[in-house]
Amino acid sequence: MLALVADGATVVLQGLHRLWPPVIAFAGDLSGDLGHPVQVNAYITPPSSRGFAAHYDVHDVFVLQLAGEKRWTIHPPVHPLPLRSQPWTDHASAVAAAAIGPPVIDSVLRPGDALYLPRGYLHAATALGATSAHLTVGVHALTRYTLVEEVLARAADDAELRASLPLGDVGDPGRLRDEWDVVARRLAASLADPPVERIARRLRERVAEGVRPAPIAPIAQAAVAAAITKRTGVRVRPGLRAQLITAGGHRVRLLLGGRSVTAPDSTRPALEALLGGGVHVAGELPGLDEEDGVVLVRRLLREAVVVPA
Repeated sequence: MLALVADGATVVLQGLHRLWPPVIAFAGDLSGDLGHPVQVNAYITPPSSRGFAAHYDVHDVFVLQLAGEKRWTIHPPVHPLPLRSQPWTDHASAVAAAAIGPPVIDSVLRPGDALYLPRGYLHAATALGATSAHLTVGVHALTRYTLVEEVLARAADDAELRASLPLGDVGDPGRLRDEWDVVARRLAASLADPPVERIARRLRERVAEGVRPAPIAPIAQAAVAAAITKRTGVRVRPGLRAQLITAGGHRVRLLLGGRSVTAPDSTRPALEALLGGGVHVAGELPGLDEEDGVVLVRRLLREAVVVPA
């Protein structure tokens, strides 16, 4: 590694939004504000070196310059608004040709500067007279195509769409026409009655799955849960993305990314208070008596929804 850096290689620290507490908190807050998944990497480039040739990213990027100086050259897209399945290598020739043209931005970033790169814009950067370090905040925007993907995912529940194509030449356009009529009819029926609430829940889950909540101390937390009293104080786990919804059958559900917790509807005021922030005492939760408050907080401690205050 030392030899590579001495030869001008850039060091990339991947996934700091999952590893470094200050960046975990920053990425979680930003994702909550934007409503889209966020990732953060760091790039450390030796003096007078370039990390990557001109390319585009399939997500929006904010560049935050931390140390040193870096010259950025930005060119217009050759493939506007690329999806994650459409990397720049699919258009390598067009990227190389566009990169020799006049840039739309040619600027030097210094510590404290920020640069926004919409997905698809070509960019390359070169460190100047000292080692350069910057964060790239990648915003993996959910798109209208994401909605199409969710509709197709629901189509997997349709037995007619799971049926095999006829035996023989599946590439015969004449044979496929009848099959396509069935597909079009079933998809049209699905689009006529879209599962908006289900899709909205899936989108929230996709955003939440991209952000890791603050770590917990499991042994200490289990000990607090076992010895809880009506005077035990707790607060919602930092960075946790939770949504409270009605579950039916006089119950409510806490959506926690890829998992959920259900509870009686009578706990709604207490859960709303906990999710609203601040420190709350188990025996003083709104809408519950002391005993029920202790039961609820014990469960939320074991589910890692709250942490000891």
